[in-house]
Amino acid sequence: MEIAGNSELPSYAIAAQFSSAAELYHAAEKVRDQGYRFWDVFSPFPIHGMDQAMGLGRSFLSKLVFLGGLTGALTGLGLTWIPSSILYPLIVQGKPVDFFSIPAYFPIIFELVILFSALTAVYGMLILNGLPRWHHPMFNWDRFSQVSADGFFLAIEVRDPTFDERRTRELLENAGAQHITMIHEDSDL
Repeated sequence: MEIAGNSELPSYAIAAQFSSAAELYHAAEKVRDQGYRFWDVFSPFPIHGMDQAMGLGRSFLSKLVFLGGLTGALTGLGLTWIPSSILYPLIVQGKPVDFFSIPAYFPIIFELVILFSALTAVYGMLILNGLPRWHHPMFNWDRFSQVSADGFFLAIEVRDPTFDERRTRELLENAGAQHITMIHEDSDL
């Protein structure tokens, strides 16, 4: 078994290389069926159906973006209606200063919905993906440089509750893995 990184440091994952996208897809199904939760696949291009093969559901990001947009709407409503209707009401040509004057504030409310939603989407995506991460332990494996050209990889993290090195290695071998490697964390990052 290969070892990537300094073997004296804590292990990050056990990783395997596959020869094709189809093999990686079927290996992902097998790993999902064994109940692993902390694992990922790496491919030079998106593989159709991989989300289902990995057992991934919908992202939590859409709920965050909705809450960001709702916050923007309430902020826009508060910044326009409260000063104009409650704090400093100014009656101009008999126009109402109550709740019925809200349509005049729609442009500001709309712009704040878009702004808050966009900012929530960007920062939520970064946080949910664990970014910025300047160096990933998978980069310690020399073979992993092939992922941008023609390499297909699967990594099962050591922190997974069902992880057992021997059983996980056997699972990857039975799935058709070519190279199985224990990946270790970096010492200087």
